Amino acid sequence: MPDLPLSPVRTGGKPARENDHRITVDDLVFAVQRSDRRKTIQITVERTGDLSVTAPTQVADQDLVDFIEEKLLWIHTKIQEKARLQQRTPVKEFVEGEGFLYLGKSYRLKLVERQLVDLSLKNGRFCLRKPSVNRGRDIFVSWYIRRAQQWFEKQVSENASRMSVKIKEVKVQDLGYRWGSYGSDGRILFHWKAILLPPRIAQYVVIHELAHAHHPDHSADFWIKVEQHLPDWRWRKAWLAENGIQVEGL
Repeated sequence: MPDLPLSPVRTGGKPARENDHRITVDDLVFAVQRSDRRKTIQITVERTGDLSVTAPTQVADQDLVDFIEEKLLWIHTKIQEKARLQQRTPVKEFVEGEGFLYLGKSYRLKLVERQLVDLSLKNGRFCLRKPSVNRGRDIFVSWYIRRAQQWFEKQVSENASRMSVKIKEVKVQDLGYRWGSYGSDGRILFHWKAILLPPRIAQYVVIHELAHAHHPDHSADFWIKVEQHLPDWRWRKAWLAENGIQVEGL
């Protein structure tokens, strides 16, 4: 999550309501998650605009409300940024010359009458069979998943040992609005859309998830672990937060 403002502004707002799973402040609904492992309170604004607050188990509801109220200016700013970025996201039409990302590069689409497979990448172009255009999205997603599985398996293999992490399985699938996920069972998941990111940004996703094997939250110790293996993680994280929305719309 981006750093919160050093001087948070209290905006007032409407009375807050609390229950076991949600807190509403200023007409904003926050999913509440508590953990014995957390040491600090963290607010997350998802790409969808969904809101959550994660806190240590012993933190009272009123303390969460006070914390949220102090961050309302930052929260509303982030919600507006997410909405603006979503509006800039075009939906693919699978027409001649349309650009499709793969590892940070955009390749133009060429519609072809005949080829052995539905989709191929050759001579700097994505080539899609014309009779398959109506299934364009499914075909692209399947292609991306296969390529992402190979790429992320290799990245995890290269980085897991030096980070002292044992991985049982690497799997690529649709993770909604998460780039990756590390499970305590030794499984590590990646969103297939992560293969659309530039390699250095996708590598940050890998290191980020592997670091969760040591620290399940985003504590200071977690970021120290990330920095040990990726000293320039800050700009990669910032790039992803600002530009990651570009891979939406397929």
